[in-house]
Amino acid sequence: MRNKGDFLFTSESVSEGHPDKVADRISDTVLDAYLAADGESRVACETLVTTNRVVLAGEVRGPASVTTEALIEGARAAIRDIGYDQSGFSWKNATIESFLHAQSADIAVGVDSAGDKDEGAGDQGIMFGFATRETETLMPAPLFYSHAILHRIRDLRKAGDARVANLQPDAKSQVTLRYVDGRPVGATSVVISTQHDEGASQTAIRDALREIVVDVLPEGWMCPDDEFYANPTGVFVVGGPDGDCGLTGRKIIVDTYGGAAPHGGGAFSGKDPTKVDRSAAYACRYLAKNVVAAGLADRCTLQISYAIGVSHPLSVYVDLDGTGKDVDEEKLGRVLREVMNLTPRGIRRHLRLNRPIYTETSAYGHFGRTPDAARDNFTWEQTDLVDALRGAFNR
Repeated sequence: MRNKGDFLFTSESVSEGHPDKVADRISDTVLDAYLAADGESRVACETLVTTNRVVLAGEVRGPASVTTEALIEGARAAIRDIGYDQSGFSWKNATIESFLHAQSADIAVGVDSAGDKDEGAGDQGIMFGFATRETETLMPAPLFYSHAILHRIRDLRKAGDARVANLQPDAKSQVTLRYVDGRPVGATSVVISTQHDEGASQTAIRDALREIVVDVLPEGWMCPDDEFYANPTGVFVVGGPDGDCGLTGRKIIVDTYGGAAPHGGGAFSGKDPTKVDRSAAYACRYLAKNVVAAGLADRCTLQISYAIGVSHPLSVYVDLDGTGKDVDEEKLGRVLREVMNLTPRGIRRHLRLNRPIYTETSAYGHFGRTPDAARDNFTWEQTDLVDALRGAFNR
């Protein structure tokens, strides 16, 4: 997304009850179970969800105390927490099967440290990070508000608010914003599709959703009434995994920047932090956010690349999109490698990633979230490198 001119830009989000997000949640539940037992566990868990069935597959290496039975019960508890107790998908009676097996020895030998060999990346790949001054969280505004709308609906639904009493967990949102001279100034359209009880009034649903959107968006940003679309197909009773098969990792743009910045291609959920698809993407967001928070630029895109089994990054690329404040991008790339060890081990230690902190990342975005000091979560959203970055450029 460009930073100048007048244009429209759209991003979407999906709720924790969307089939793909149910799969992400279960995969991260499996990951957290292993990391809670042993922070050095290796996990690559994929989940499929469909009508009253859940299938776990992938590779793991961890303590025997994490049993198949415990993982199945964890998956069931995740489904219950999301809110599914429907005839076509229920935490009570869904069939849950696990086909997780031991990690490949060929992968392990490339990743593990031994002798003088440092720990290598868990795979080749390119990872991106992004930050922009469009919102207080330094996230793109269309995605930020798409997430916020669904998060508010979720909170109200779980609190038993009467306005959303007829709504079920599966939902999607889409926000189109108008930009003037590269800055968002208001919404031109908003779309929300949400699963609901049989016989629920579409008028009542629309009125409730409109009230929520008006409350979430900045004052004066609400779109025209004829551009507010609530359940545009008319009826959305059959939803969740009963209405559509869900798979881990199919909502990667929702997970990152809503299309406003590149994505490296790898999914996050179900992967332990030796997989740079996840940990290096977190590091990229962390560095890009600190660059913008330090006042070195209004926008920052960062790319890092790795080779499987190799510890150091092959490249670090910085693009300030013409918004740099007298900052040389090549020097900034060197400085970023100095302020943070970008080896897989260095990233994990710096951001404290070998902990069971991933379940809550599985919905409403991995980035732009508020860290909780008590739980020490979302560490990649901290801005503790600001002073070091300013110092490197004599600010």
